[in-house]
Amino acid sequence: MAAAITGRYPADSATESEADTALGEEFWLVRPMVFTTLHWSEDGAEHRDCFVDSDGVVRLPYGLTSEETVTHWAELPTLPGGMTHGILGEDVQSALQNAWGTRPPT
Repeated sequence: MAAAITGRYPADSATESEADTALGEEFWLVRPMVFTTLHWSEDGAEHRDCFVDSDGVVRLPYGLTSEETVTHWAELPTLPGGMTHGILGEDVQSALQNAWGTRPPT
């Protein structure tokens, strides 16, 4: 799925004045992620009802305690010529060939 996250980059002390109350630069970014009801982090922590990106970063839905919360999400469209939203492993090559309308090399 595609998920939008929001957060704040750490302040750069060379460019931020000490008078700023909100240090750092805000960001909003859309990334591919998976939603899962149960996820175990590499450190052994258990997370429930969370989003996980390709780097293994766990993010929670907006309104829950998280440094980078997910504000919006949407299911990705289906792949061309099929009903699936994602393919892994050996099936990737045939899906690419189907999408491009090519035949496998002989």
